[in-house]
Amino acid sequence: MSDGLLLIDKPRGITSHDAVDRVRRALGVRKVGHAGTLDPMATGLLVMGVGRATRLLRFLGDLDKEYQGTARLGEETDTLDADGEVVRTARVRASREEVAAAMAVLTGEAEQRPPRYSAVKVGGRRLHRAARAGQDLEAPPRTVRVDAFDLLGFDGRDVDFRVVCSSGTYVRVLAADVGARLGSGAHLTRLVRTRIGSFRLVDAVPPDRPGDPLPPEAAVSHLPRLNLDDEEAEAASHGRCLGPTGIEGPFGAFGEDGQLIGVFRDTETKSCPEVVLS
Repeated sequence: MSDGLLLIDKPRGITSHDAVDRVRRALGVRKVGHAGTLDPMATGLLVMGVGRATRLLRFLGDLDKEYQGTARLGEETDTLDADGEVVRTARVRASREEVAAAMAVLTGEAEQRPPRYSAVKVGGRRLHRAARAGQDLEAPPRTVRVDAFDLLGFDGRDVDFRVVCSSGTYVRVLAADVGARLGSGAHLTRLVRTRIGSFRLVDAVPPDRPGDPLPPEAAVSHLPRLNLDDEEAEAASHGRCLGPTGIEGPFGAFGEDGQLIGVFRDTETKSCPEVVLS
């Protein structure tokens, strides 16, 4: 099995790590990782790396993400989604226009606190484990960005929506915030990740039938590209620094044969490797 990227459609009810294990068994390889965790109740796109391409997954972390989902008004749960216990109910009196207005307020950049039931670590301990042990740990807020939060349907109770957001945004927190603004509370009942950057769910396959991976170059297609001559490519392939390029942020360094050598980044006086594949 060659190195590269896999676009996997994660089914509901399993963790992202479970999906990785299924791919490992299907391919008969051990070195498989994923970028961008999905909660067990969520479905949709997981980008996985196989072999050396696992080292490139960190460069996908800042890509924006797109989801479709459903929030149920009138019910709050302890986990903010359908996997939790209902802790409060209320009558729903909101109109479609009021729901759309509550969603519109949440677009833009804001501070969002990770939910108590999440994999975020505080003091070396994951929040969801502390919460299940009865300990009330709280993570500091983080800056997130919501580029679009569109109302797709409303039947008086369930809100169907589409959201485009920055990496690290908790959509179930957005659903709970909508419920709080409407005075009824809400929790997430369905979530499907349809896109990560340029990677789309329509191109994804089940974890039990992963097929052939995309080439490693796909993992850096969103980064600036620098083509090296033979002498530079030889140096770069051995992990040596090159002259400064003036490129901001990481960039893909390619040999004359078009193959990815690695990912480099400028320092003050030179350009040094962050990952070397060859």
